[in-house]
Amino acid sequence: MLIRLAGGEVVDPVNGLAGRRDVWIKDGVIVDKPVSKRADKTYDVSGCFVMAGAIDIHSHIGGGNVNTARLLLPEQHAAHLRRPLNTPLSNAGWSTFNTGCLYAKMGFTTVVEPAMSPSSALHTHMELADIPIIDKATLAILGNDDFLLSMIRDNASPAMIDDYVAWTVSSSRALGVKVINAGAAAAFKENVRRFSFDDVVPSYGVSSRTIVETLQASVGRLGVPHPLHVHANNLGIAGNATTAAETIRAADGRPLHLAHLQFYGYGTEGKRGFSSEAARLAELVNGNADVTIDVGQVMFGQTVTISSDVTRQYSGMRTANPKKSILIDGDGNGGGIVPYRYRPDYYGSLQWAVGLELFLLINDPWRVFFTTDHPNGAPFTAYPDLFELLMRRDARDAKMAELDQSALELTTLASISREYSLDEIAVMTRAAPAKLLGLDDRGHLGPGAIADIAVYRKGQDVRKMFADAALVFKNGDLVVEDGVVTHYRWGKTLRLNPPPDKGIVRRMQAYHEDRYGLSLDWFTFQETAISRENPFAEVACRS
Repeated sequence: MLIRLAGGEVVDPVNGLAGRRDVWIKDGVIVDKPVSKRADKTYDVSGCFVMAGAIDIHSHIGGGNVNTARLLLPEQHAAHLRRPLNTPLSNAGWSTFNTGCLYAKMGFTTVVEPAMSPSSALHTHMELADIPIIDKATLAILGNDDFLLSMIRDNASPAMIDDYVAWTVSSSRALGVKVINAGAAAAFKENVRRFSFDDVVPSYGVSSRTIVETLQASVGRLGVPHPLHVHANNLGIAGNATTAAETIRAADGRPLHLAHLQFYGYGTEGKRGFSSEAARLAELVNGNADVTIDVGQVMFGQTVTISSDVTRQYSGMRTANPKKSILIDGDGNGGGIVPYRYRPDYYGSLQWAVGLELFLLINDPWRVFFTTDHPNGAPFTAYPDLFELLMRRDARDAKMAELDQSALELTTLASISREYSLDEIAVMTRAAPAKLLGLDDRGHLGPGAIADIAVYRKGQDVRKMFADAALVFKNGDLVVEDGVVTHYRWGKTLRLNPPPDKGIVRRMQAYHEDRYGLSLDWFTFQETAISRENPFAEVACRS
């Protein structure tokens, strides 16, 4: 079918396209205007902005920790008493199915689950397969597992490290590698409760810095498009901006991505010993072209923190709201679920401001990414409000007037006049994420791109514009009209497939039999285990 989107204002910074022009779709792909053919279907999108579908690089939407959070907080789910039919809790309240719908109505068409335990890959992919419309991807967690730490301790060769990383990415069907508080979960098992960048893991004798540098180098050698995705040490602690600064400097001329930098933007100034260091971190990011970051913006209201940073979640249990939590000290990272309510008090006001400072002070929208670390800083449904804060200074000023002024005085937010343009929004939420993840087929509206397209009605109300897209197409299928999902389809899970060395497979078989008394078949799976036709789409590694 040949589809024409007629008369819209195109926003496509990748191809330098701006202004009123038609967009043509044929068989799910964007094409040049046909010379002699007429459209089978035409949509009048005059008075609208036309953009590529948005991409979220860091949102916890599937896997064991997400389901555990649902179990902990059934009161947040209207349908929590219904017996699930498929994946555990896949139909409960704010379900995996509803996740895809809520993203699609805002114009998002690709979302990355950034924290998959390789040993739980099958569960994660089964749950992601229950999410309709959008494409998904995962990042495999390494950096606290015994096999890797033992190899680093024993001075394994770079080739052996690469074989293990490649096997993990391939067997878990991941799109990249994540490290979470490197070494801290292993140290936690030996009663260590705080762990910094140069601290050493007991029994292994390797530092967090060494683990990060080892994985960073391996990801680069393997040609994994997305740089090592780093959840740094000392999350949420006053003075942790120093840790973030050390991690940024450790990039050392190689690509590195820092997750949810807002949670590392804290100094120790003021009467409460808690202040903003966002300006300092933004200056460091601006001066280091090898570093990219996502923000992890805090928004006010009830949420739940979900993290495989067992050290951080252990310390956060005392502030749980409501007063219940779960800690999992599992193999590798484990994890923790701690509900939390962000209030407009001193601490909440400062965290809110730190995130916005990072957005507004980092100059290059190609290197700062739009996230709330869903659900840790806020549910992703808060995105339209966040777009408004970035694009309208008056909206920021109005919100600031409601907050704790003593906290805001320890930030630079009041002095920042910058307002994001639509071009910058398109870069930050479309073009840059596609580039960062190695997805050449999306993030833009050029010929050959898959027809993931979001159409928004122009208006002064930025929040409304981004909350309810006028039209959303996924692979050329119209799935949303006026903010309502009108058609369901199943997306793909994007994965890398670096060929694993036969020697590492034999080593992993022996390791799993010795350590767990189980065949490696318990930890790997066939694609037929996912009850979708062709559930995966392969992304190429860089040569």
